[in-house]
Formats: sequence, C-alpha cells, structure tokens
Amino acid sequence: MNKIKWIFFDIGSTLVDESAVYENRIKEITQGNNIDRNEFVAKVIERAQTSPKPIVSAAEDYGVKVPAWRHDLEVLYPDTKELLQRLSQKYKIGIIANQDFGTEQRLTDFNVYQYINLVIASAEEGVAKPDLRIFQIALDRANCKPEEAVMVGDRIDNDIIPANKIGMKTVWIRQGFGALSEPQMIDEAPGFIIDKLTDIYKLIGV
Repeated sequence: MNKIKWIFFDIGSTLVDESAVYENRIKEITQGNNIDRNEFVAKVIERAQTSPKPIVSAAEDYGVKVPAWRHDLEVLYPDTKELLQRLSQKYKIGIIANQDFGTEQRLTDFNVYQYINLVIASAEEGVAKPDLRIFQIALDRANCKPEEAVMVGDRIDNDIIPANKIGMKTVWIRQGFGALSEPQMIDEAPGFIIDKLTDIYKLIGV
C-alpha cells in the first residue's frame, strides 16, 4: 500500500448504511402482497450471494412491484465521517458508485462531501459497475495509475472483480447483503478483507 495516492469507495453498504431502506422494501413487498416474510427474506438472502440487487431479484419471482428507493432512510455508518476526514489528510478520496442522480448533494447532506475529491456515479456517467469503463473514467479524471489506487466496496461482483481486472488494489468490506457473497475464483479474491471501516487504518497506517 506504500504507493497509494487515491482511495476510492463505493457508497451503499460501504460508507452508507442502507439497512432501513432494505427493511422498508421487504415490509412493503410482503405486507402489500400477502407474502410470507420469512420465505421472502430467505429468498433475498439466497439471491444476495449472486445478485447486487437481491430484493429486486426476489420480487421478480413473485411478479410484484418493488417500492421506490428511500434515500431518506439512508444513514452514514458511525465511523464514516471520521474515517473520511482522517484519510483525506493523507490521500485523495474518490467515489465509484452505482447511484441515481444527486450523489454529490446526498454526500453534502451527510456532511462528508468536503472530504471527497472526486465523485463518479453511474447516473451521471451513463455507465454502471461492474463495467470497467466507470473505473477507467475515475482513474482518468483522478490522473491516477491503477496501481496507485485502492477500491473499497461491499460487492465482490460490482467492486472487487472489476477493480482487480483494471489493476487497482482491492478491499472487500463485509457489510450489508454483499457480505453474503463470496469469491468463487482466484481472480475474484480481494487483496484485503475487512469487517468494518476502521479496519482500513491497519492496512494503510493512518
């Protein structure tokens, strides 16, 4: 990690806790369609092993509508703000995330945008992870070589595999539904595995 200049983060289930959004969606889907909650949750957990959108995937099996995403239910993980503040004193901080329009404003509302140097979000860029192009866009705008960057994310499929392919160092944070996915092949393996944001300090010596 000695040559690292940029640390890129995913947002959902990495910097932002989406648990309340998931719970709301599950409640509305099951109660609104008379679906057994335990049965539906079991299917969601199963789909989380292979799909970045497990609730959507499970809902498709029942042919039911998925409620709109509730950004108002999102909250920062407790360590997010201090982490970004500390890291920004030594590194450039970037975002590579599949998000709808307004990512910069949401980060501003969370009072963390001031620590972030670059935001690359799928809605604005017209390309989404795991497409390598969104990672290349981020590296190009950061004027950063892949080996000088770290990608921190919760999904093996969306974050770790493409970042590995492009040559970035990778950190898999086992939070949210992404913790249920596991690398299946050697080229899917993250460089490092952590279970909470503050574990990053041990990796980069901040």
